Amino acid sequence: MTTLSMDTAARLADAGHKAAAALDVRMNIAIVDQAGHLLHFSRKEDALLGCIDLAQRKAKTAILFRMPTAALGEISRPDGPIYGIEWSNGGLISFGGGLPITDTEGRVVGAVGVSGGTADQDVEIARACLAAL
Repeated sequence: MTTLSMDTAARLADAGHKAAAALDVRMNIAIVDQAGHLLHFSRKEDALLGCIDLAQRKAKTAILFRMPTAALGEISRPDGPIYGIEWSNGGLISFGGGLPITDTEGRVVGAVGVSGGTADQDVEIARACLAAL
């Protein structure tokens, strides 16, 4: 797989929503392609409205830097080498919930962004999305 299809993106999001239901959390889930363009977005009823933008920005951040958003957060702390980077690129997210999506050969083909729970829950659900590959 060198590209991510809309069908695959929808399947990943569905897996995430199922995992979120098991935690009794309503999530917003965004999937972007390797260029950062939105392929799929879905939210559960009563998911926090403010998290719509966060889910999309988490996915965008993960694809732009090809790393988990939490990892970007670690190096963008006030004592880190890229402090302040979250103000670039139209606003990046530097806490958990965004993960790159890789194919079987390790190529980054997209990213998922999840928001609506705690940062740890968001990461857990993002991982559940990836597990559906």
